[in-house]
Amino acid sequence: MKKFLREHGIWVLFAAAVIAVALAAMSFFSNTSSPLANVAGIISSPFRNAYTSVATWFNDKQAYYTDIHALEEENAALRRRNAELEAAARQAEKDSEENKRLRELLNLREQRRDLSDFEAAFVTEHTVTNWTSSLTLNKGTAHGVEVNDSVIDETGALVGVVSEVGYNWCSVLTIVDTDTSLGAQVFRTKDLGLATGDFSLMGENRLRLDYLPAGCQLIGGDLVVTSGLGGYFPEELVIGSVEEVKRDDTGSESYAVVVPAVDFNALTEVFIIKSFDIVT
Repeated sequence: MKKFLREHGIWVLFAAAVIAVALAAMSFFSNTSSPLANVAGIISSPFRNAYTSVATWFNDKQAYYTDIHALEEENAALRRRNAELEAAARQAEKDSEENKRLRELLNLREQRRDLSDFEAAFVTEHTVTNWTSSLTLNKGTAHGVEVNDSVIDETGALVGVVSEVGYNWCSVLTIVDTDTSLGAQVFRTKDLGLATGDFSLMGENRLRLDYLPAGCQLIGGDLVVTSGLGGYFPEELVIGSVEEVKRDDTGSESYAVVVPAVDFNALTEVFIIKSFDIVT
């Protein structure tokens, strides 16, 4: 035995050391997992971490794009809703203006029972040149419209006079046109005159009130209406208001510059007076 240990003792110690290390290792691994499973886990751990990182990144991106898509849909819905509200507001404003116009027209009908027959018409064209100021309307002989019919707005202010009529249209010379001439009266003073278009004033949307009596005392803002004399036009249709009183080129006679009560550029609908009662 002694001889064996002497000859092979080093190998016995080495084997014992290996067995001891193996037992210690197995003891350690037995407290956690099997050796093969643990080795596999160590090897696969980096791959699991990489997969987890990639999956987390992908999920974050997917959630981000889902949120962006949801926000885009929400913004689109808000824009549609805003457009609907704006359209509703425009319609409400349009309805309010229409109701106001109808109330004014009803009031006009009640106040001016001598204007017995109206024909509503839309303005399809407004022509202004150095020589003329006219409107084209969408009503004509098919609707009983005739030349020299007066045209007013919903407040009863005079727009002009029908100068030409077709089957379903007519032309109207506005009161500032140079071919327009109508009997007028200053409402406050009862002074009579002749309201006429003027080349030098038409571009400014103004007209003249000529043939005023000597010594007339007109002031700025005086209301000018139709006189009704001769029965060509209804009486007391509002023409406009006096802006200023001037002397003619000779200096012997005065005339008034009149601002029309109607804004021709804003007109969309007018009323043609097809018949009226002459008040004596």
